Order: sequence, then structure tokens, then C-alpha cells
Amino acid sequence: MSFMANLFGRSPIRPMQRHMKAAVACAREVLPLFEDMAAGNTRNLAERRRQIDRLEHEADDIKNEIRSHLPKRLFMAVERRDMLEILDCQDSMADVAQDIAGLADQRSMTLPTELAEPLLELVHRVIEACGQAERIINELDELVETGFRGREVSRVEEMIDELARLESHTDELAERAQRRLFAMEAELGVSTVFWYQMINWVADLADYAERVGNRLRLLIAS
Repeated sequence: MSFMANLFGRSPIRPMQRHMKAAVACAREVLPLFEDMAAGNTRNLAERRRQIDRLEHEADDIKNEIRSHLPKRLFMAVERRDMLEILDCQDSMADVAQDIAGLADQRSMTLPTELAEPLLELVHRVIEACGQAERIINELDELVETGFRGREVSRVEEMIDELARLESHTDELAERAQRRLFAMEAELGVSTVFWYQMINWVADLADYAERVGNRLRLLIAS
């Protein structure tokens, strides 16, 4: 890897994996945030937000490092544009987690009892999808070393298929949560709008995770 890196420029693979780790760490912090909202622990929301902000800033630092040092081509296998597209999807995961925490903290939101079960289930599955995307990105160095050929490709394609299944499940759970929310609209009033946004943002985390897998699937097919 070091020889090839010297030949074609600094390898962004490890920083990409570090960035993904930070982005997924942001997403994972959404679960304790929602658990605090479900328990009515609004005093904890500011600290949850600070933790997500810290992780998001860490991800931004890694992102800027990657953009500053990304070579035009990597090992003659991955183009700069492809890496930047994957990086953008990863970064969106961290940004959305930050948006979720910001809204929760600013409005001191308390999760309605009737909405807690479907929303917490959604959060659990979304985090599972994000973790699957991280596992896929952790295979990127192996894919590059094998020239996107052989058994490693088959293994990663199976992982991407599993990520797609997880994301489809989160879509179903998000709709279930939305239906429950709309059934409570008269009771919640204007808060309905903010909870609807929350549900969409949570589902977006899984959507961006799936986009990472889809981008790699295109690389494998090209």
C-alpha cells in the first residue's frame, strides 16, 4: 500500500474509513438522544448535542484533509470524483445527525408516549444500516488491492444487498411512525410539523448510508 501510495499520491482510503467512523458515531448518538426525549430528560439534550457537534467537527476535519490531499486517480482503480461522491454521502450522515440534535435541543423536545415505540424502533434500524455502510467502507482497501475483482467483490456485493434490505425496512418503519404521528395531529398541534421533520431526518440517515453502498456498487460494475 505504501509503495502504491508513493506512486500515485497519498492514499485516501484510511482517512475515508476514519471519516466514516466519525460519521457513524454521530448517527449512533441519535439513539441516546431519542431515549432522553422519550424519558423526558430534556436537561440532557444540550450535552447530547455537544457530543454530536464534537463528532461532526471531527468528521469535517477529516473531510477537509481528504479533499486537500486527494490524488487525481487512486491506484488507477478509483477516480477522484467517485471518492468525493462517497465522501459527500458519508458527510451528510454526520450533518443530518447534527440537525436532529439541534432541533431536539432548541425545542427541548419530549417524545410523546404513543410515538416512542415506532420512532425508537426506526432509530435502532437506521443505526444498523449506518453500521452496515461502515463495514462496507472498511472493505474499500481490499477492493482496491484486488482491482475490484474476485471473491472480495462478491462478498462486498452481498453486504451492499443487505444494506439495501435494511434501508427498505427503515422506509417502512418511517411510514409507520408518520401514520402514528398524523393520528395524533389534533393532540400535538404545531409540534406535528417538527416531529414529521424528525422522522424524515432519521430516515435520511439510512438513505445516505445506502447511497454509500450504491456508489460502491457502481464502482464494482464499472
